[in-house]
Amino acid sequence: MRKHDNCECERGGSFPVFGEGFSRRQFMRVAGTTLVASYFAPVLSARLVHDVKSVNPSLRNTAKNCILIFLAGAPSHIDTWDLKEGAWTPANFNPTQYGAFRFPQGLMPNTASHIDKVCIVRNGLAWAAVHSLAQTWVQIARNPSGATGAIAPHIGAVVALEAQINQQPTDVLPGFVSINQAMAGSGYLPARYAPFPVTASQNGLAALTHPDGAARFADRWNLIQKVDADRATDNLAKNASDMSSFYDQAKALFDTPAIASTFAYTAPEYARYGSTGFGGSLVVARNLVAARRGTRFVQVSLSGWDNHSGIYSPNGGIYAPMKSFDPAFGALLTDLAAAPGSMAGKTLLDETLVVVIGEFGRTVGPVNAQAGRDHFLRMSIAFAGGGVKGGRVIGATDPTGANATEFGILGRDARPEDVTSTIYSALGIDYTTVRHDDPLGRGFEYVPFAKDGVYGPIEEVFG
Repeated sequence: MRKHDNCECERGGSFPVFGEGFSRRQFMRVAGTTLVASYFAPVLSARLVHDVKSVNPSLRNTAKNCILIFLAGAPSHIDTWDLKEGAWTPANFNPTQYGAFRFPQGLMPNTASHIDKVCIVRNGLAWAAVHSLAQTWVQIARNPSGATGAIAPHIGAVVALEAQINQQPTDVLPGFVSINQAMAGSGYLPARYAPFPVTASQNGLAALTHPDGAARFADRWNLIQKVDADRATDNLAKNASDMSSFYDQAKALFDTPAIASTFAYTAPEYARYGSTGFGGSLVVARNLVAARRGTRFVQVSLSGWDNHSGIYSPNGGIYAPMKSFDPAFGALLTDLAAAPGSMAGKTLLDETLVVVIGEFGRTVGPVNAQAGRDHFLRMSIAFAGGGVKGGRVIGATDPTGANATEFGILGRDARPEDVTSTIYSALGIDYTTVRHDDPLGRGFEYVPFAKDGVYGPIEEVFG
């Protein structure tokens, strides 16, 4: 652990804003607006939410890794995880009954074959219906326009930071790998925890060997250590220290050239995952967690879900991205379930939490004038592996899919902050943590207000 990575951290604590007569219900109503966090700056006190108590979290600690599949553009929840049938439903969706719920088997046949492994949360609700804002919100677990939003790390960066406690000498891979796109970086944390960006390729990572040979590379490395010694200290502040971390991470990869194959895939694997770029990306995600070389969080993004028009167009609409998602997701679950875990009797799926989420859902009922669906706050989230009890649905919505009618133990809509709390809990990370090394000096919460019980894990996901 580097010197500037150390901090005084709280577990639990009191609510950071004050004022009399402001209940939890009222707070949640205000928090649902686009008001920035600085709005509350003049009224800091523990008395603001008088019916919310500090929590002492009981962490699940059921997973070692997390693969977050981010469906950028927002898929229609009523056509996927929360199927609502109507005159608009294409016949080839082949709605099929699985236990107590219906599922579009024809649209998602590979996923349907693994429905016993998947837990669907249907009472999800986004805070904003603007793509960039909502996408970042999901990935940093807070309002991006708020004061701490500007310095907030991606949740994968937090996972990478926490994972260093158990780091092994063989852990040469970055703790957080992003394949295709991530909307946030390491925030105010050291850049060593930022997402390592990768574009999946059949040939894996290129240029992990020096063209002039290992000896020449060693000479050049030793030279730069001598002429740029201050770079490796904290004397030149964060930017220089971040650059030093980049050099060190690159050196570790150069010293382990065989690691390049972790980022590669074979032609048969590519075909089995659907012969798409997204499919190749999920092969790499599988390789990264299977390698057990330091990567604990992988985000894989798939766009194409912003179906304002022609959502049921046979050669486009929702079918186009689904042709990438469904075979790849099914193959990923197959492979993770078949691979041995690090502990006896466990599979790699048992040790890897897989989360599928977009930034929000899409409008319900009949399609719009362009035969599409527009932005809508109601959404669904899917979980698998990592201690998740599959084959079930948490929460329920009305016949249109617009409003939640059942909420589960949360007793309310499941927000992005709750999804993040669920991920952290599965990984054994205290989601109520408050760091005291933030540049604002106000204390950085892993999940805002979680320490006060406003947000927390969706416990039913785990059975």
